[in-house]
Amino acid sequence: MSNVSYSKFTLENAKTNFELTLEENQDLFSKVEPVKPSEILTTILREYIPLATAINTEKARSELLISQILADVRRQLNYRISLFSGTEFNVEADLGLQGYCDFLLSFSSEQYFITAPVLTIVEAKNENIIRGLGQCVASMVGAQLFNQRADNPVKVIYGAVTTGTNWKFLTLEEKIIRIDVGEYYVKEIDKILGIILQPFGEYRENS
Repeated sequence: MSNVSYSKFTLENAKTNFELTLEENQDLFSKVEPVKPSEILTTILREYIPLATAINTEKARSELLISQILADVRRQLNYRISLFSGTEFNVEADLGLQGYCDFLLSFSSEQYFITAPVLTIVEAKNENIIRGLGQCVASMVGAQLFNQRADNPVKVIYGAVTTGTNWKFLTLEEKIIRIDVGEYYVKEIDKILGIILQPFGEYRENS
């Protein structure tokens, strides 16, 4: 599978190839507390949501919405985590765990290279979130394997597929992929931030 990359996976063949159990229709984040966005992000979204929607390209949504939201997560954690965008993330070519991640958040503050990936984010192509789930699952498996090899104590890998305005979240724990039943719209930014910040709970407590 050396010619296969994250983006080539469908949800079905990711499940089969990595021998995963799929659990759907769960409300995974109902108990997650909303987190208020910074004043900077609030101002940015007020201006950029209508602009990104009007331009309506993947590039605009990525630059004006997704990047801004993830940068605010890093800001809220006092820059103690790292954010990667369009970074090559080659873990195991023979398994197809190679290629570029749209976005990735890591426990480490090291920004020059990936050390402890905990959340991968896939931009939905053609605004099709379901089609992006396979790529997201594959990149999550890559992150899990990376952490296992590096002896990083990361129990759960988080993932998201987003158009910038709509967000769908999932988790990978051992061999179980859980897909959240709902989607969150960017106007629910406090809930989206709460979910993205969940794996960084220990950092938030000390912020």
